[in-house]
Amino acid sequence: MIARIISFFVASILSTAVLAQEIKLAVTTSFENSGLADVLLPTIKQDLDLDVQLLVVGTGQALRLGKAGDVDAILVHSRAAEEQFVIEGYGTYRREIMYNDFVLIGPKDDPADAGGAQSAADALRRIGTAEPAFVSRGDDSGTYKKERALWRSAELDPELFGAWYHEVGAGMGASLNTAAGLDAYILADRASWLNFGNKANLSLLYAGDPALFNQYAYLAVNPEKHAHVRNDLAVLLENWLTSPRAADMINNYTIDGETLFTFNAKSE
Repeated sequence: MIARIISFFVASILSTAVLAQEIKLAVTTSFENSGLADVLLPTIKQDLDLDVQLLVVGTGQALRLGKAGDVDAILVHSRAAEEQFVIEGYGTYRREIMYNDFVLIGPKDDPADAGGAQSAADALRRIGTAEPAFVSRGDDSGTYKKERALWRSAELDPELFGAWYHEVGAGMGASLNTAAGLDAYILADRASWLNFGNKANLSLLYAGDPALFNQYAYLAVNPEKHAHVRNDLAVLLENWLTSPRAADMINNYTIDGETLFTFNAKSE
């Protein structure tokens, strides 16, 4: 009798393990800091009976995890790096999901007058001239890649900057905290800024340049590179993320009445 009871419980546990579905998804710190994952994941679990395990890293690290086969899919925001990931055969294709924008944050008194700039490059050029404290992610993230591109547009080289330029090697939330502590300028994504609680003396100073467009895309890891990845679950999650249900949730996610993301996935 005892043996039959033990056998029953073992069978039940094994059955549950078979039914349990889990996918490993590498996402950017900016996506995590936005709070959107807290809204989407419970509904994904409800609709798909799918547990999404997030690995929260910068875009560069997320792509490296994909190349190593340590995740099943990635959700990142650096188009050139994503396209290279697919060209090299590590991703099956790139699927755009949603977008927002990058914004320039800085002290309310704006000593560099970045808020009066005519473009994002002009804003950084003014900061580079005035040399107030500036915090850089310094972590190979999508935000860091965008910041570096903007410095290039301003014809400035951060490698030549002095002690006023702080590369912290941290995620978006930690970098914003550092900027708040230093009363410094920083490039951030709008969603992370809106969801950031420790704004201190910081304010949104500049936005609106098309160069600050911030697209998020989903890439399933190619099973031909790594046979163990759950491509079936990656496709299942992709179909949900590009569905009308996801569109409604993404478009209606707001903080203090401000929209954080705009859904723009195209049907296939």
